[in-house]
Amino acid sequence: MLKLEQSAAIILTDSGGVQKEAFFYRIPCITLRDETEWVETLTGNWNIVAGTDASNILKQFLVMINSDPFTQSPPNFYGNGEASVSIFDIIVNYTLP
Repeated sequence: MLKLEQSAAIILTDSGGVQKEAFFYRIPCITLRDETEWVETLTGNWNIVAGTDASNILKQFLVMINSDPFTQSPPNFYGNGEASVSIFDIIVNYTLP
């Protein structure tokens, strides 16, 4: 599933987990429900909540596929992936008082 997500151009889902994974992989996402618990993914239109109406889903898809809203990188809400390196450096370089 993760490989499919990584290879996608756009993801359409009703899954909260898949929304988050799409954001991590920097794949645009359309959420097929009326709300999302991952509101941070809405920043920069990386995720659009389209609801369950087929005409609105199609409309949002066409807007997303025909525009270039993804020229900016999504915000990095969850760090840079280097926390373990920083923690290791602190431990290694720690000196007792």
